[in-house]
Amino acid sequence: MIFIRSLAFAIVFYIGSFFWVMAALIVTPIGPRPLRAVVNNWGWFHRVAARVLLGQKVRIEGVIPDAPMLFIFKHESMFETIDLLCLFRHPLIAAKRELIDIPLWGRVAQTYGMMIVEREAGGSAMRSMRRVALQAMEDGRPVCLFPEGTRVPHGQYPVIRSGFAGLYSLLRVPVVPVAVDSGRVAPRNSFLKRPGTVTYKVGEIIPPGLPRDEAEALAHAAINALNG
Repeated sequence: MIFIRSLAFAIVFYIGSFFWVMAALIVTPIGPRPLRAVVNNWGWFHRVAARVLLGQKVRIEGVIPDAPMLFIFKHESMFETIDLLCLFRHPLIAAKRELIDIPLWGRVAQTYGMMIVEREAGGSAMRSMRRVALQAMEDGRPVCLFPEGTRVPHGQYPVIRSGFAGLYSLLRVPVVPVAVDSGRVAPRNSFLKRPGTVTYKVGEIIPPGLPRDEAEALAHAAINALNG
């Protein structure tokens, strides 16, 4: 049954996503508002498909502020990457360069507005990320970052990459850490997806201006609060 439900989800989601991408390309010349509407509705399409076909629910412990701040998330699955569109109205999401290079989807993602992470570019990449993030916050957009850098299996907690400390010190804004346990029901690199609940646990806000070691320790503990 898990295989059948996973197959049904894959068929519905990926075929449906093609039509959402085409719709986004069609409305792009009209302006940013129609594009945002299409992209956000694609996020809700994913959540509904996961709920109906996979039996995956979403629970939020705490309150996710509706404010232009820096939000950092645990990253265990593709689930939260897309579901951020349901948590925020118009988030700026950090993404690896190779994702932006995906045909059609990458063009939509760039037009919608994403923060490109180029790990080998060094200081110039960090300055570029800072400019993009500051502009997003001026526009009222929350900035979303996966500070561990990549998806990891549930129960693992690698060290936070240096990009978090760089943005934290440069932006000087409060940080909202959010733990996620999506890897329990949608493991990375696995076709099989199981029914269950994906929990977002909102941690205490990390104030700006803390020493790097302290900020990283608080962030790391908070985003791994569901990996006990």
